[in-house]
Amino acid sequence: MIYRLFPFILLIATVLALIHPFLFTWFSGPLIPIGLGMIMIGMGMNLKMEDFRAVKESPISVVVGVVLQFSIMPSAGYIIASLLDLPVAYFAGLVLVASCPGGTASNVIVYLARGNLALSVVLTSISTFLAIGITPSLVGFIVGSRLEVNPWGLFFSTLQVVLIPIILGLTINRYFARVAKVGRSLSGYISVLFITLIVASIIGSGRDIILAGDGKIFAAVIGLHATGFLLGYGIVRWILKRGGEEARTISIEVGMQNSGLGAVLARSNFVAPETAIPSAISSLVHSLFGSFLAGIWRNSKENSVDPERGG
Repeated sequence: MIYRLFPFILLIATVLALIHPFLFTWFSGPLIPIGLGMIMIGMGMNLKMEDFRAVKESPISVVVGVVLQFSIMPSAGYIIASLLDLPVAYFAGLVLVASCPGGTASNVIVYLARGNLALSVVLTSISTFLAIGITPSLVGFIVGSRLEVNPWGLFFSTLQVVLIPIILGLTINRYFARVAKVGRSLSGYISVLFITLIVASIIGSGRDIILAGDGKIFAAVIGLHATGFLLGYGIVRWILKRGGEEARTISIEVGMQNSGLGAVLARSNFVAPETAIPSAISSLVHSLFGSFLAGIWRNSKENSVDPERGG
């Protein structure tokens, strides 16, 4: 499966972008939102009404997952950026990616980790739709005191690169079954291709800034995602006393952001190019974290004794 190789493809592309930026910097301008739009169309084609049965089957899980998604990560982004005293552009970029919905790759990571795939799909879908209003509001509220932010600009950008492509994908899935079938078979490859190009392009464009930095931004992004995975699991498993399958699923959903969306919003709504760098680094970090945890959880004893799995 292509997603199994995704972290390694992304890592190789990142290294190449730092060594030879020209290999990826051609992918810029309107190509970046178009690439994200293609990913979202694929997401729409993979959605079915049956997927949303998880809302009826476990509404508490859905509410918990969505609340943790939009509370843990933005709070962690603000606290970490403040503690590390990040420059304003990095501060805004970290908060922006922290305020984004769950990433599209999270569904596959949940599958590999033997989590609740239906719940994962629902959480990704609902958080993506809610992000149209929540993400601009959070960024405006948190960053507004440090940097001029146009929430309406963020709102309309999110609308364009999220809602419209997903509705298009849903329409294709509903009325053009044969086209949708082909699209679903290619969506994984398309997602990996465009996320890699988006991330590598931003890394390549910001190469000099990244290499001249003191490493704080890497520490900030690593800390952000580590917090998301850890608190997402800990709160559900140990505080709310839910099953391990549910805890794994929500941990992955909270810890993995739609970094591609963050990068597009940063490029479209902020003047400083450095604002998009946290999103680019985020994509690599959460993919590596998620794959690592999936390997541990897939083979853990918890899977054999988890009552939710009937073991």
